[in-house]
Amino acid sequence: MSVAKEILFSRLGFRFGTNGPHAARTMMLDDLRILFARLPVDATRADYAEDVVARNALGKPTKKARELTLRHLTALYGLDPKLPLFRALRRIWGSDEAAQPMLALTVALARDPLLRSTQPFILSKAPGALVAREDIENLFAANHQDRFSPASLKSFAQNVNGTWTAAGFLSGRIRKTRSVPVVTPTNVALCLFLGYLEGLSGQRLFTSPWMGLLAGSSGELEGLVSSASHRGLLVFMNAGGVKELRFPDYLTVEEEQVRQEASSVI
Repeated sequence: MSVAKEILFSRLGFRFGTNGPHAARTMMLDDLRILFARLPVDATRADYAEDVVARNALGKPTKKARELTLRHLTALYGLDPKLPLFRALRRIWGSDEAAQPMLALTVALARDPLLRSTQPFILSKAPGALVAREDIENLFAANHQDRFSPASLKSFAQNVNGTWTAAGFLSGRIRKTRSVPVVTPTNVALCLFLGYLEGLSGQRLFTSPWMGLLAGSSGELEGLVSSASHRGLLVFMNAGGVKELRFPDYLTVEEEQVRQEASSVI
């Protein structure tokens, strides 16, 4: 992907580079749930900072720990309603508790390159297959030759495995095996929206890598899309096999222009 395209996608909420919060943390699902339960949907970036650092909403022992927590959460999710990706997450979060682990994972994948680099490996594993921590370590070592120590690689792998486990893709405390996550209409709506942000439309939205996160046949996923439409999470029309998806009020006029510009940049 070109630098110009990355800059435009960054304005929509995506993050790029080589490092990410999973060098130090998992996707911090429990912390995210606490914050979203405490603050209103339209809370600003300053509101999140005040709640985490000044009010110590997450119960961290020192100011430095609170500041690091805020930094990692901001890197993972944005915590800023000016970012369309975060705004969409916040908009649909409270409507479906069962969807929340996958919602958090989806946004974390869009914003953490370290976590994103493990997605093809995890999805390639069949349900029930063993997923060893050492396999993730070897994956990082191959992608970042001579950059990290063995201790760092082990820590990265543990954090990544913790996230995939919290999201339902892995199960087991020590011996991890591939499992099938809970997928709801809310999850489908967010995955479709991420594909839309990347410039896809119509049938192409159904075959994006984001939809590849979701288990199920094409018929099952289409049924979930219909349910999402009935819940007002999106607009889905299917006439004569021609599919059209819309996301009313998800983007401002300016953001829609950025989305269209990004889709045309090589």
